Amino acid sequence: MTDYLTLDHADVDGKTVIVRADLNVPSKDGVVTDTTRITRLAPTLAELSRGGAKVVVISHFGRPKVPFEVETSLQHVVGDLSCALGEPVKFVANCVGDDVKRVIGDLRRGEILLLENLRFHEGEEANDPDFARELASLGDLFVNDAFSAAHRAHASVSGIPDHLPAYAGRLMEAELNALAKALEKPERPLVALVGGAKISTKLDLIGNLIGKVDKLILGGGMANTFLAANGIPVGKSLCEHDMLNQTREIMTRAAAANCRILLPVDAVVSAEFKAGAEHSIVPVTEIPADRMMLDIGPATVEMLISEIAECRTIVWNGPLGVFEMQPFDVGTVTVAEAVAKRTDEGSLLSVAGGGDTTAALAQAGVENRFSYVSSAGGAFLEWLEGKTLPGVAALRLKSA
Repeated sequence: MTDYLTLDHADVDGKTVIVRADLNVPSKDGVVTDTTRITRLAPTLAELSRGGAKVVVISHFGRPKVPFEVETSLQHVVGDLSCALGEPVKFVANCVGDDVKRVIGDLRRGEILLLENLRFHEGEEANDPDFARELASLGDLFVNDAFSAAHRAHASVSGIPDHLPAYAGRLMEAELNALAKALEKPERPLVALVGGAKISTKLDLIGNLIGKVDKLILGGGMANTFLAANGIPVGKSLCEHDMLNQTREIMTRAAAANCRILLPVDAVVSAEFKAGAEHSIVPVTEIPADRMMLDIGPATVEMLISEIAECRTIVWNGPLGVFEMQPFDVGTVTVAEAVAKRTDEGSLLSVAGGGDTTAALAQAGVENRFSYVSSAGGAFLEWLEGKTLPGVAALRLKSA
């Protein structure tokens, strides 16, 4: 039993439903370059439309520097949203005011209206209660389908639910279910794979995970800092030498929590940080002083695949090497393929998220073979860190 309401609990026929979406999609010169978030939003909007609701979609887009700028107008996404739904989406060039109320009043059941960028109003990011109240006055019900914005205490995320009955959209519901299965009630053994450049940006994340997971796999630049903390020279590899004491403290805490930390045992090294650079494979204890580690080596890949084979759940955030450049993508791609294979077999629940992670899985061609790949960035990371997300907290049922 969840502690929030979903569309299964909402009577939307004839109601005006405000849907908080995340249409902050990548674009260039006014053209959307990645429609993933639009595609994932479509099922909620289509279900509401079929249910007879007047659907009013609100979202932010970029970080506008003035009250209005063409580059960050949500009008740019109307065509792609209409295409994803297979029906026209209307648009109005504001998100509050009498003109907006007039357009909403003229909507017929089943029609979908997109409002202009919320961030054209300072009250959005300031979580101004008056702005939240004004947004809420536009509808009868509120549906939050923007998990990727749930970490922001903004008026449209955590303010509107103070004034309207609030429900989780299908995308929000899917995200919350997947995350609950991964960390709150996982099948064990549970492993977390954390990569990326710097440990300093993921201290909270690692600190939370070591109290929850059975194994913690570390890759990318942060693995070099752990190796250095163990007294292993890492040559010219990316390494935060000023973080060695904090790193040793993490290792001590992990040992006390019976969480095994798995580090690379061999490395793909090169003198140059570029695609196709001359490279070699060495044990991590023999990284030359003039070389840098750019990927995990084959022995590490084999070790990780063997360790993951014993697990029932994996949470993945961050690549294992410089996946953007060949041949330093091999470690990430090979391990990702192994995770996808076990997921296909039904023996592993695999949940991944984060911008670099989704890009790496897409490059490996396995993003559709994981149990769930989150479309969120910052919200996914804050959830991994164990933080309360304002947008999720606002949906939780209030006790009588």
